Amino acid sequence: MPEITVIGQAAIQFDGSQPTILHSLEQQKQDISYQCREGYCGACRCKLLSGSIHYLHEPLAFVRKGEFLPCCSIPTTDIKIEIP
Repeated sequence: MPEITVIGQAAIQFDGSQPTILHSLEQQKQDISYQCREGYCGACRCKLLSGSIHYLHEPLAFVRKGEFLPCCSIPTTDIKIEIP
């Protein structure tokens, strides 16, 4: 099970019971912005500091190198992220 570590927070286990990284963060009461939950708007954009993710479907929102959208992705390895 990959771990999700938010800078300055304890690690969260991603066990697959939640469909996306965003859902896992919400379940752990992390404060994260979002709107569409589908990768269209980019409101949930976070920095991926280490590790890798897989998009369940390719997002339509622009994503810069080193960023990702947790609303439509799952971790494939342990990841370390920064929530703006």
